[in-house]
Amino acid sequence: MGAQLRVYKRRIQAVTATKKITKAMEMIAASRIVKAQRKVAASKPYATELTRAVTAVATGSNAKHPLTTEVDAPTRAAVLLVTSDRGLAGGYSSNAIKAAERLRERLASEGKEVDTYIVGRKGVAYYGFRERKVEDSWTGFTDNPAYSDAKSIAAPLIEAIQKDTAEGGVDELHIVFTEFVSMMTQNAVDDRMLPLSLDEVAEESTRKGEILPLFEFEPSAEDVLDALLPRYVESRIYNALLQAAASEHAARRRAMKSATDNAGDLIKSLSRLANAARQAEITQEISEIVGGASALADATAGSDK
Repeated sequence: MGAQLRVYKRRIQAVTATKKITKAMEMIAASRIVKAQRKVAASKPYATELTRAVTAVATGSNAKHPLTTEVDAPTRAAVLLVTSDRGLAGGYSSNAIKAAERLRERLASEGKEVDTYIVGRKGVAYYGFRERKVEDSWTGFTDNPAYSDAKSIAAPLIEAIQKDTAEGGVDELHIVFTEFVSMMTQNAVDDRMLPLSLDEVAEESTRKGEILPLFEFEPSAEDVLDALLPRYVESRIYNALLQAAASEHAARRRAMKSATDNAGDLIKSLSRLANAARQAEITQEISEIVGGASALADATAGSDK
């Protein structure tokens, strides 16, 4: 076997092994998307009803609370960025990081300082490489988040929104995550968690034909809002984590399918080159045999004379 043919053979074997890996990762991601979608669907009713309850309490009272009260001149905002722990998911994490950068620029243009909180090793690595300050970070669960993870993330954010800005608190809470739209579409979005925009919630309820429930408050509306604040933030973060996980699996499946298809095309190309090299070797061997036979025949004919 010629040296060129051996090179092609080795490359075909290496690409075939890579194709098996990417195909397996594609199938694993596809199986996990279904579970992630179910979790997203299961979390929506609780988050929706909790938002309606908070809106009803806020609109039915004159309580001043960080959950619903807009600051006249906000000067500080917290941004929670949700990325992935692992790569091989195409532009999933980079798109979320770009959305966070755009949000950061917009908040800075409004005169607000930004405190950054990050979920996922990709985001932590991005900010760490650029030596940017990160208030807190969480890793190790982005592909399968639990409600306990959302609670641990929500705790410092709730503490920050309840503090005065002079003591290191913030006036607004924003979250940047990848919204799961379909198997083929996932969009990086930014959403303001706090203060809750009552006008937007009321407008959405009106559009859907819903009527906000009426509540009686005991012992007071302020105490009810204090109790609802951590539940609201936790549910919003949990839903975002679930949507981000579903988006991560979908992005990884799409990336691995593309890699598998590209590996198949490369194998076909290398096989054609290997066949051409083999044919060239065979042609050369035949030529050498024919040439040797001709030379032998000529030498024999000369000796007979």
